[in-house]
Amino acid sequence: MTVEASRNIPANDADMTAPPAPRDRYTNRELSWLSFNRRVLAESENERYPLLERLRFLSISASNLDEFTMVRIAGLEGQVQRGIETQAIDGASPRQQLEAIRGQLLTLEDRQQKSLETLRTLLFEEGIMLAPIDRLEKDQLTWLGEYFESDILPLITPQAIDPSHPFPFVANKGIGVIFRLKRGRRKADLIEMVLIPSGAPRFVRVPGEKAIYVAIEQLVTRFADQLFPGFKVLGDGVFRVIRDSDIEVEEEAEDLVRYFRTAIQRRRRGRTVLLELDEDCDETAEALLREQLEVEEAMIVKSDGMLGLADLAVICNEPRPDLKFEPFSPRYPERILEHDGDCFAAIREKDIVIHHPFESFDVVVDFLRQAARDPAVVSIKQTLYRAGDQSPVIAALIEAALAGKAVTAVVELKARFDEERNIHWASELERAGVQVIYGFTEWKTHAKVSLVVRREEDGYRTYCHFGTGNYHPINAKIYTDLSFFTADPALGRDAAKMFNFITGYIQPDDLERIAVSPIGLQDTLYQLIDTEIANAHAGKPAGIWVKLNSITYKPMIDKLYEASQAGVEIHMVVRGICSLRAGLPGVSENIRVKSVIGRFLEHSRVWAFANGKALPSRQAKVYLTSADAMSRNLMRRVEVMVPITNKTVHDQVLGQVMLANILDTEQSWQLGPDGQYHRLRQEEGGFNCHQYFMANPSLSGRGAALADHEVPRLTLRGSSQ
Repeated sequence: MTVEASRNIPANDADMTAPPAPRDRYTNRELSWLSFNRRVLAESENERYPLLERLRFLSISASNLDEFTMVRIAGLEGQVQRGIETQAIDGASPRQQLEAIRGQLLTLEDRQQKSLETLRTLLFEEGIMLAPIDRLEKDQLTWLGEYFESDILPLITPQAIDPSHPFPFVANKGIGVIFRLKRGRRKADLIEMVLIPSGAPRFVRVPGEKAIYVAIEQLVTRFADQLFPGFKVLGDGVFRVIRDSDIEVEEEAEDLVRYFRTAIQRRRRGRTVLLELDEDCDETAEALLREQLEVEEAMIVKSDGMLGLADLAVICNEPRPDLKFEPFSPRYPERILEHDGDCFAAIREKDIVIHHPFESFDVVVDFLRQAARDPAVVSIKQTLYRAGDQSPVIAALIEAALAGKAVTAVVELKARFDEERNIHWASELERAGVQVIYGFTEWKTHAKVSLVVRREEDGYRTYCHFGTGNYHPINAKIYTDLSFFTADPALGRDAAKMFNFITGYIQPDDLERIAVSPIGLQDTLYQLIDTEIANAHAGKPAGIWVKLNSITYKPMIDKLYEASQAGVEIHMVVRGICSLRAGLPGVSENIRVKSVIGRFLEHSRVWAFANGKALPSRQAKVYLTSADAMSRNLMRRVEVMVPITNKTVHDQVLGQVMLANILDTEQSWQLGPDGQYHRLRQEEGGFNCHQYFMANPSLSGRGAALADHEVPRLTLRGSSQ
């Protein structure tokens, strides 16, 4: 397989002006995350993608950067303020990290604006206009003026800034316009602020054949005379505020629900981390913003383009299928359909893995709905980390409780930015009679497990669902995840013990099959890696395939380095943060790391160990897990790792999911020894793993009805047979 840097899209995600990465053993977590977001942004520059999909990637990149600022930069700033000098994995202090981040953040912001300008031009040619208001026709301006008067003016409230009118609170990610005004012979200038209400549309679409969008802040500045009649505008400026949005949990908190309700309120008023300004912001107004928001000079970003690019996602909803990916409808597992939709019958026959979004998340919902309505089901236990707004999973649990079944829900209140939603769902569940457990104070419950106990002719049978992703129907259309269904009695017993651990603090010391963090999962992985090391020393085939979202945990990185030095061949598919350095002489020569960034967001987590035979093989040990290789997952979260033993499921996970990701060239970035990622493409007929999954049914879910559909078998040579 010949791979080279692509010519029609950015060759790598590194900034040409950036100094070469240091050749040490580790990459800084924050800088690796910024590298990931550059790869996301590069998709907005990908000429092979439809234009509105490129715009969507731009909005995702901007949204990612907002969250990074709210959490990671805020956290580092907090450490600096408190005098904490804890070093990162690469030895950098919090202050040194902030200095490195600032330069890359400014470069990333600039690159986002350049991408927007490119897309603005290309979209204009397709009849979609992201219009600067001063370029519109007279009749369009007239309509906008009338719209502003009728629909916007009643929503906004100008506020003078003076001793009798204190500086108003600006919400997180809030956008506002600040004016410097003068009236008549009044000597002193007047400062006025207009905050854009959260309920106001960010973009206004001008009626007409062309899709013309105008940002609301442009309307405010253009029609300032309607806001301030009789005043002369001396200067103005658009600004945007990013606040510290992290919540620290106090271990001594007596009531988690009450604590989080209070903490959410505090978060809304968190300290300002970043102030974004338009390039032409009035100097006097800018000085006032800096003073009142108490922003350090280093955390002010000026832009000559649009602020808040995450909001561009709204424009991506424009009904232009010709500018989007071809529609894709996920397959419902044929094997379940063969059992007339009876999930329990299909699972009882043999294990099954559902590969989202290529296979529908509806089967997970149907599993719970069937459990709620089946008179033979006596109990349901369920973990909930993120469930979404209109959750059919929650509805199924409520239905089951109202039907008299024993339902237990472990609701994680510490799911970042979902705390308020989860408090709401917990209240709804409790109202229906569900036993709601909030898990551990100091640990997050991140495991994705459903357990259903059913009364059958030969006694009680336990059905389990283990997932790599959340019980979130919307995310399941975007994220690639694996749902493993089984009626294996040993796995059922282990799952029950895991729930007892969470609900009653009863630590399981005799688990048969699964591994649970933080009490044993890490040790299990170390033992599996040690076996590969021993096999390599003995001259046997030794290899590890792993798919994760992030790897930052130094002991795990060092263990993989040890394996590499012993001769273990390691293939890693790491979507996001990777503090491990691949291909370093004498350290990680046998480790290859790639990142897959494509139409869908890679999220499934898989470990595979050669076990004495060259990968892929039936003898390999394969595991699904909810855990990434981060200290939080292995030391501070309840996570689950499940072995895959059923032959068909084993072949699917190893020979389909893992191998296709390893072989992908169309959406892949290779990590080099210099710590930089380089986009790959195959010289002739590149391989796209997402297209492969969309075109071919999964092995365990296809059923006898698709016996004639031969699924192409993949090999490490990249050819099909």
